[in-house]
Amino acid sequence: MRPFQAPEQIAFHRTELSIILSLYGRMVAAGEWRDYGISCLRDVAVFSIFRRTAENPLYRIEKRPKLRGKQGQYAVIGMDGQILKRGQDLKTVLRVLERKMIRAVE
Repeated sequence: MRPFQAPEQIAFHRTELSIILSLYGRMVAAGEWRDYGISCLRDVAVFSIFRRTAENPLYRIEKRPKLRGKQGQYAVIGMDGQILKRGQDLKTVLRVLERKMIRAVE
């Protein structure tokens, strides 16, 4: 038997992507966001959100499974690198971005 090996890359699961893309679609429809990128690295998966294609991301949604038992594996990080919300439940963490959408529409 081969010993257990950690995955080569961290990635978002289909259910996680469904939650993220649902929010992304609403924000695109509201005219707030225009593009996204996904990076699957050794210790983190990142969903980057852009207002325009050629600029730095407005927000990064990160999944770090190593932090599951500590601060939570999901985080929303602003353009300046500030952690806006962190936690175990992706939907709860993404609410910080939905609040920004409500303000943008009013």
